Amino acid sequence: MDMLAVFRMPRTIHYGRSALERIGEETAHYGSKALIISDEVMSSLGYISNVRDYLATAKVESVTYLGVASEPTDVFVTEALELMEEKSCDVIISIGGGSCIDTAKAVSVLAANGGYIGDYTNRNKTITKAPIAHIAIPTTAGTGSEATDATVITNTANDVKMMIKQPAFMPEVAIVDPLLTISSPKHVTAATGIDALSHAIEAYISRQSQPMTDTLALSAMKLIVDHIEAAYEHGENLDARGAMALGALQAGIAFTNASVCLVHGMSRPIGALFHVPHGYSNAMLLPAVLEFSQEHCRERLADLGRFFVPTKEKVDNQTAADIAVNEVKRLCKELQIPNLRGWGIDERSYESVIKKMALDALDSGSPANNPKVPTRLEIESLYRICFDYNYSTDNVMK
Repeated sequence: MDMLAVFRMPRTIHYGRSALERIGEETAHYGSKALIISDEVMSSLGYISNVRDYLATAKVESVTYLGVASEPTDVFVTEALELMEEKSCDVIISIGGGSCIDTAKAVSVLAANGGYIGDYTNRNKTITKAPIAHIAIPTTAGTGSEATDATVITNTANDVKMMIKQPAFMPEVAIVDPLLTISSPKHVTAATGIDALSHAIEAYISRQSQPMTDTLALSAMKLIVDHIEAAYEHGENLDARGAMALGALQAGIAFTNASVCLVHGMSRPIGALFHVPHGYSNAMLLPAVLEFSQEHCRERLADLGRFFVPTKEKVDNQTAADIAVNEVKRLCKELQIPNLRGWGIDERSYESVIKKMALDALDSGSPANNPKVPTRLEIESLYRICFDYNYSTDNVMK
């Protein structure tokens, strides 16, 4: 093998049922006063009080910021950073979905390095000082943000989602407790589950994939394919929830090292302009983008397709790749993922910003990792296809 690759992940990962109980002793290694970054939903579920109790037992004080109310924005980052400085906190804990974790990543870097979070886009400003230690606790099985060295923050001045990637954004510790995902309602389980699947698929078909990411991506795809419907239909099924949490974690580690592709490049502008949650926008785009890319990654999509067929059944690569695309479409239909029109986006408003979205997608750099690298016009065409996309399995694009 003649290649050079880099592989990053959190220094420590606690995974399994009741892993949350480790938060006190783990936090005490890094500081004595924690800023907990989360949202009102997590507070209403009692998760924040649980964390504060564990911290108190470990003699760690805590302050809460519950202002994360949507996809993460630079406003949330500024507010949380100001609170951290005002209260003299020396360690950060995030608990919630990817929005809470991404906000905390930005705060941890800015607290040590200063400036505006957008300054670090495209490495325009390099992070030189070690960030404040950040312990990430996901409550959905989807984003994988607890194990990635990137944050996505919306610039509220121009409605652009800034994808900012530097090693310093990697959380120091990830605590992945499947028990915390039981509270996810069906629609969140569906969107975040397909989001995790898109991470695993894109890591596997990415032009930057490598043997270590391939291993994790394949494992993640298998776990998600086998358990996503059970987690959706029976949210109390701890085996399914545990498998999904592990799959999302593995997919996160895979894509932070192999990068994502066209789905994510196209997804961010939709989220920024129409406030569609990241998991949903990825899910809405995934089937059409796989159809677009299929002939350039047939063997790799075939590996996914074979997860859907009986072990002893032999299928050729073309058939298996077709199965992969059809099964992803079937999952989106079964999990009630709407298309963009179904989400409620106004067609005229959507059409008026397609060119901007295509340019923003290209500027993100992610489409360049796709097996088939698209032109601007091809991205514009895909945006139009996805607006009224039909998830039925009899319209596979050839």
